Amino acid sequence: MTSNAIKRSILRWNHLVVAIPILGYIYSPFAELPNYAAVTRFVFAPVMILAGYWMYAGAMFAIIGVAVWLGAYRLSGIGTAILSQVVLFIARKIWSVIRARRSKTPS
Repeated sequence: MTSNAIKRSILRWNHLVVAIPILGYIYSPFAELPNYAAVTRFVFAPVMILAGYWMYAGAMFAIIGVAVWLGAYRLSGIGTAILSQVVLFIARKIWSVIRARRSKTPS
């Protein structure tokens, strides 16, 4: 199998390379935005989220993060999708604090 350093390097490069089309989408002329909108929203952004979350917290959190992003975006739009990611990070922090406290208390 591959080492953790190689996995991190692959994820990091994936994250950086996928960010290039997103930057092109952001800085492209307004008339050309409809040409790139769907691909950017439903391919490049989720792949970038997946790679970033995977580096940050692991594969399971990454899959949950992308699923929440796509579901919230599809159902309610970009504002709700961004808010869902904030809520996901808060829930993860609460979960990790509770887990740390449980491991410290004697049984």
